[in-house]
Amino acid sequence: MEEEGCWQGEIWNRRKDGQVYPQLLNISPVRNDDGTLVNYVGTFNDISSMKQWESRLDHLAHHDGLTDLPNRLLLLSTLELSIARAKRNRAAGAVLFLDLDRFKNVNDSLGHAAGDDLLIKVANRIRENLRASDMVARFGGDEFAVLLENLADPGEAHRIAQALIDRLEQPFRLESGPEVYVSASIGISLFPNDSEAADTLIQHADAALYMAKEGGRGTYRYYDAALTLAAHSRLETEARMRRALERNEFVLHYQPLISLADGRVTGVEALVRWHTPEQELVMPRQFIDLAEETGFIIPLGEWILHAACAQMKAWQDRGIDLGVLAVNLSPRQFRQANLHNQLAKVLSDTGLPGHCLELEITEGTLMEEGRDAAAKLAAIKELGVRLAIDDFGTGYSSLAYLRRFPIDKLKVDQGFICDLPGDQAAKEIAAAVIALGRTLNLEVLAEGVETEAQLAFLERQKCDTAQGYLFSRPLPAKTLEAWYAQRVPRRLKRA
Repeated sequence: MEEEGCWQGEIWNRRKDGQVYPQLLNISPVRNDDGTLVNYVGTFNDISSMKQWESRLDHLAHHDGLTDLPNRLLLLSTLELSIARAKRNRAAGAVLFLDLDRFKNVNDSLGHAAGDDLLIKVANRIRENLRASDMVARFGGDEFAVLLENLADPGEAHRIAQALIDRLEQPFRLESGPEVYVSASIGISLFPNDSEAADTLIQHADAALYMAKEGGRGTYRYYDAALTLAAHSRLETEARMRRALERNEFVLHYQPLISLADGRVTGVEALVRWHTPEQELVMPRQFIDLAEETGFIIPLGEWILHAACAQMKAWQDRGIDLGVLAVNLSPRQFRQANLHNQLAKVLSDTGLPGHCLELEITEGTLMEEGRDAAAKLAAIKELGVRLAIDDFGTGYSSLAYLRRFPIDKLKVDQGFICDLPGDQAAKEIAAAVIALGRTLNLEVLAEGVETEAQLAFLERQKCDTAQGYLFSRPLPAKTLEAWYAQRVPRRLKRA
């Protein structure tokens, strides 16, 4: 007061009824004409409402608005304190990163309100099955994190994880009426062994979660240092893939499709390869799954379509008739709302007639798309484009969609062909698919044909078309031209 001339601050005061409340108090001195201090004047404001709002805002800043669980910010700050305590007390703790499997199906089929209701119920069930000292936080979407302190041994973490998985598999009754089932996958990282940094522990648990999902979902996995190396490798590969597209490092090879009736080439399948600056030819199995996961398959798929169609039109303009051009369509590509317009633009830009293009789509992709698949396929057929079911026999193999969808061709998966003719089950499956195609007036193609014995069996079953190393490996465009020019079709006799 003497130094500043006044004072302001927050204090606790008591009302006449004894209730304690916060107030903002200002005290100022009152002096007479000659500057002598006469008294002090205090003015105050009741700031109870402001304090309540501050408390509410602080709660919202550190808690999830839907489930009222702690959020990432609060979890990280609490985890830092837990790590420090664990180091000081030579104790152990764990972070469990939990993700609901196929939660998207609930949102898509029952609506987001039902999805929110399910998340609230999941949060409550997780909370009910933890110790009082444990903490569960929501990271967003259908991801949750659990902080476990003072573990007697590392094995206690997976026992709790398995208990949560078992509990979450039990049905949930939603407020809107339906009973739904979900499962959960969990990744586990331990502290201080795996790391002494909160962010890093979360990343480790997330990496372990990825492996749990890869392991079939509905299970848990512990973090291992190899997962970090794998994650770094994936990030590096993704960055290299995107640069590769800019630098024209991707190339197309073409594998001929052979008619088993007369040995003619009835088409070619375009298959992407990655020709790295180190002169290494990278096969699709080494990068396509990552491209699909990261979304890079969209720009890569557009490039493949355009480049393949342009090459096919160039062959046609030079009088090289290779029949149809088969191109694989990834699940992400098929899910695009503007797929029809993209295809129309590619055909328009390249000048390739629609009936010369054949899109290969897997069974699983059609089933995941559900009722929208029929409309998308119909729109594609309006362009004249042919449609083939790839890897037929490995997924749903539904007769209903074969009848409902405008399909032109079935491709028998090479997993069945490679076991011919020695494996009885493979023989029966291949024969059944060929007979089914014939009954439905669909062309049937066997992929992965490598031996004369396999070819002989397919001829006996009256399979229409085949492709595989017995006829030719996938070849660069120039090499395929030379192969085609030297090829003399031979009459293939049916047994």
